[in-house]
Amino acid sequence: METAKPLIQKGKKPAKVKSPSLWKQTYRRLNKNKLAMVSLFFLIFMFLLSFVGPHFSPYILDRTDIAYSNQPPSASHWLGTDNYGRDVLTRLMMAGQISLTIGLASMFLSIAIGAFLGAISGFYRGVVDLVIMRLADILMSIPGLPLLLIMGAILSEWKVPSEYRLYIIMIMLSVVGWPALARLVRGQILSLREQPFMQATEVLGLSDRRKIFHHLIPNTLPLLLVVATLNVAGSILSESALSFLGLGVVPPTPSWGNMMDAANNYMDFRKRPWLWMPPGLTIFLTVVSINLLGDGLRDALDPKMKR
Repeated sequence: METAKPLIQKGKKPAKVKSPSLWKQTYRRLNKNKLAMVSLFFLIFMFLLSFVGPHFSPYILDRTDIAYSNQPPSASHWLGTDNYGRDVLTRLMMAGQISLTIGLASMFLSIAIGAFLGAISGFYRGVVDLVIMRLADILMSIPGLPLLLIMGAILSEWKVPSEYRLYIIMIMLSVVGWPALARLVRGQILSLREQPFMQATEVLGLSDRRKIFHHLIPNTLPLLLVVATLNVAGSILSESALSFLGLGVVPPTPSWGNMMDAANNYMDFRKRPWLWMPPGLTIFLTVVSINLLGDGLRDALDPKMKR
């Protein structure tokens, strides 16, 4: 009767199986979510269209030609022309730069403020926690859109130049967005500070700054990543609403919102759908794609979803 061969031969160490990193595991799970992947590719396409596409356009953004005003889509103007004879596709791409930049910049700013204040609040607790959370509660108790409308009306009354309104709108959106994020980060920090690795930092005598910025906040990155995608969608919608009402980005600077506002009469709405349908569909598809990608990232980063 033959003896079974040993699984491990003498003199040879067993091969180490290298486990994939967290981000590789996340990508594999995200890759299984077809809607999230389609959304990701669509968003990449939108970024390329908005930031690279205008360099290939033969038309100048603000050059008007009344002789070619309100022309329907054709071979020379794929999405037609507006009331001033400007190419709609070129303006749509440039408007994408403005709307996406405002969404991303306000997201980064709100993430920075919310993550910092939430981490400080959860780490120190006590009076610091009380002050920060009460400030967040006050801001969250005020409806966001009416507050933005009031601030936008003030900017219009003061006749703030268009180039400065972009930065002010970014700050406005981040002020509205950080309180909810701060509360989420605070909850995560309260849980993380009781973990064994934080007890090890106490033994090592690390400073509070190192504990917060090198150990606590990095462990909230999955949460921040998911919230960041959803914040971009909310910021784009808020900016579009303000611009549509004439309180956000003002012409001649294009944005998806004020492009829709340009078709504000019955004739344009009924007879010239190429003026408002492209920016409207772009807003809709971009926001839906961001939300689907955010849901996919949430599922991929959730330990309970591991297979």
